[in-house]
Amino acid sequence: MAVPDRLAEQPTGQDVPGRPWRRWRTLLRLAVAGLFLAVIVVVLAGQWQEARPLLGRLSAPAVVAALCLVLAGTFATFLSWRAALADLGGTLPLPGAMRVFYLGQLGKYLPGTIWPAVTQMRLGRDYRVPPRASGAAVVVFMLMLIGTGLAVGVPVIPLLGRDAIDEYRWLVVVLPLAVLAVTPPVLNRVMAMALRVARRPPLPAPLSLGGILRVAGWAIASWVLYGAQVFVLARQLGAEGGWLLLLQCTGAFAAAFASGPLLLIVPAGAGVREAALLLLLGSTVTAPRAAVIAVVSRLLFVVGDLAWGAAAVVAERRQGGRADPRAGLGGSGAGRGRG
Repeated sequence: MAVPDRLAEQPTGQDVPGRPWRRWRTLLRLAVAGLFLAVIVVVLAGQWQEARPLLGRLSAPAVVAALCLVLAGTFATFLSWRAALADLGGTLPLPGAMRVFYLGQLGKYLPGTIWPAVTQMRLGRDYRVPPRASGAAVVVFMLMLIGTGLAVGVPVIPLLGRDAIDEYRWLVVVLPLAVLAVTPPVLNRVMAMALRVARRPPLPAPLSLGGILRVAGWAIASWVLYGAQVFVLARQLGAEGGWLLLLQCTGAFAAAFASGPLLLIVPAGAGVREAALLLLLGSTVTAPRAAVIAVVSRLLFVVGDLAWGAAAVVAERRQGGRADPRAGLGGSGAGRGRG
């Protein structure tokens, strides 16, 4: 007899009036915002005297171009997550998928990495997607981002200077483990075991090789776009180089980004990505330029997350604000070939 998803049976936040912890949640959000601002100050403080003149070199067209690349890269990560969910048997219309993903991703700015998963599990219920499928999709998506980030970044580290090699040589050992962790046989067994321990029904569909390749393909596309964003900023700040610089920027950002989710208590990897990017790019584009790139890139990502979140709400409201009756369990067949 299948054990029901207890989370799916619980009322949503809108159904429960006046919770006493809402005030504390507001205070927590303000504290996180303060921490984020403090991180920006810390990142720039050491290089401020040299970095301040560089900020004036960033023209509006260059910043807009970098923002467009961030928006495109974020959409590629959305498609990576959607491919994971589809392969696991959960189907969502595009507006609904955007709402679940982008609003859920705003939870990453809270301390801990569980909030995007929790939020997406809640929002997915509006489209009859089982919480276990939504949660598993987040796990697969995050593991793939880390795995492909390491796969893109590790081979480039030797091109980033002695400091980068000394600090990140241990990733050579982590990379094979990360690749092994995202293979369908390993993921399927681990998730099946976790569901049995939690006394939950099995997933609607197991991960397939084709599905994993689609998830990985969109993740790699996002690294290329994010690397191009760093390249645009670096060139605008006076860094020299063509394809080699683009390769260095892409590898450095991928390795720096992949290190963020490894710390569970840091909101959205705040500070971790900036520090890693500063180290990885410092010997390539100089430390002051790297500091400016790290901070501007972080701000562009915040703007991008908010912009996509707003776009998701608008798209869903234009659809009528109601869940598509065709959404939900797609079975083993419906999950295949949808990205």
